[in-house]
Amino acid sequence: MRLAICNETFREWESERAFATARQLGYEGIEFAPFTLGADASAISRPQRELVRRQLASAGLDAVGLHWLLAGTDGYYLTSPEVAVRRRTSAYLGQLAELCRDLGGNIMVLGSPAQRNLLPGIAHDQAVDFAADVLRKAVPTLEAYQVTLAVEPLGPQEGNFLNTTAAGIDLVQRVNNPQVQLHLDVKAMCSEGQPLSELIRQGAPYLAHFHVNDPNLRGPGMGEVDFMPILQALHDVGYERWLSVEVFDYEPGVEALASESIRTLRQCLGQIAARQ
Repeated sequence: MRLAICNETFREWESERAFATARQLGYEGIEFAPFTLGADASAISRPQRELVRRQLASAGLDAVGLHWLLAGTDGYYLTSPEVAVRRRTSAYLGQLAELCRDLGGNIMVLGSPAQRNLLPGIAHDQAVDFAADVLRKAVPTLEAYQVTLAVEPLGPQEGNFLNTTAAGIDLVQRVNNPQVQLHLDVKAMCSEGQPLSELIRQGAPYLAHFHVNDPNLRGPGMGEVDFMPILQALHDVGYERWLSVEVFDYEPGVEALASESIRTLRQCLGQIAARQ
């Protein structure tokens, strides 16, 4: 498993400083929130994309991909009953796939609860069908850019759509295309009331990406969650992709968040390797 960190963790830092610090701490990849680069994917210029890619290469880092895909945007909605809105959202996911490819990444995490919550009069099952329609229409572009879109279940404190691993799997199965897979997030899984190792095994056939964090909104090792059984379960199911640190409480400071998170992850992975 490879270790990455989400770029918004570094807040107002210049990219070169953020990337150099991440690499010095031992991270191998950076995952980007598009809103940190521009208000709309289409407004992020070719020179800007090329600059970010050069800065990553200079720091010895890989681009993981994108998350917070629809945050801060207007006019896009995953579960809208309006065909025009869904078509527009599919097209925008295609623009994000191009951005992801241009940065050097191949994963897009679809969370963005504010752009997918149930609208008045729409039942959850109906909303899943609407979401599946959006994603199916985006598949040709995802295929063209060789980008995987990973559906992210989120806890009820964040929204009322796709609140469980099972619901995320249901959406993936309805789309039924290898470019659309599952993303799991420790903070979100903790809201399900089941052992996280069981949820990982449940989602394993579809699992394309994984966020590591704590329900206290900080990083691994900064709360009560024990990451050993989580990483052991990922190892047991053969997950060999990215572990991306994603935090929401920045009060401890960039250095503390980034360093404590990777220290905890490395310690757990070291113990797992020693058992083999």
